[in-house]
Amino acid sequence: MTTDLWPLIHAERAALARDLDDLPETQWRSRSLCSEWTVEETVAHLVAGASIGPWRWIRSVVGARFDFDRHNARRLAEHRGATPAETLARFHAVVDSTTCPPGPVEMWLGEIVVHGGDVRRPLGLVRDVPVSTLTPLATFFAKQNSTVRSRTVSSGLRLAATDGPFAAGPDDGPLVSGPTLALVMAMAGRAAFCDDLTGPGVPTLRERCGS
Repeated sequence: MTTDLWPLIHAERAALARDLDDLPETQWRSRSLCSEWTVEETVAHLVAGASIGPWRWIRSVVGARFDFDRHNARRLAEHRGATPAETLARFHAVVDSTTCPPGPVEMWLGEIVVHGGDVRRPLGLVRDVPVSTLTPLATFFAKQNSTVRSRTVSSGLRLAATDGPFAAGPDDGPLVSGPTLALVMAMAGRAAFCDDLTGPGVPTLRERCGS
């Protein structure tokens, strides 16, 4: 929608790279919240996403016969290093990349914010993502499904951030309130972040995250 989001994407990539700079090698094998991937595999996926343009992405998807799990696995393997240190070096190298698969820029902001949360939460790392970065992403997630089923997950619920201006959903819907990051992560299907939310709509949201 707008290239103004690219500086936000670059800032979040740089922040994640810094957080991982001193990570012990054993922790790279920890499961991320994206449960089929370890921390290292999640980072390799981010490298792939910042390295593959639209036409190469289309060729890869066609080559995988539109099996997106196979497509993701192939590109992850391609961009994963021989060691965690090499994977991290590759991630550092794409921090400022504007290369991406087809789709609105909000999708790629979502990619780094959500996968950043996938990595940090199991490792006990905390990132205070700026509300100014999260608000356009939360608004996008509430309006449509993209790489995550965010609109479906939040349908009928009244979402309200306690740390910023984001609000979405019907006024009479069951309320879910809390930090904007937790709302974003829950809309992305990460049930662990429902622990940071309150309101009568939380049980519904948590159930949808697990479905």
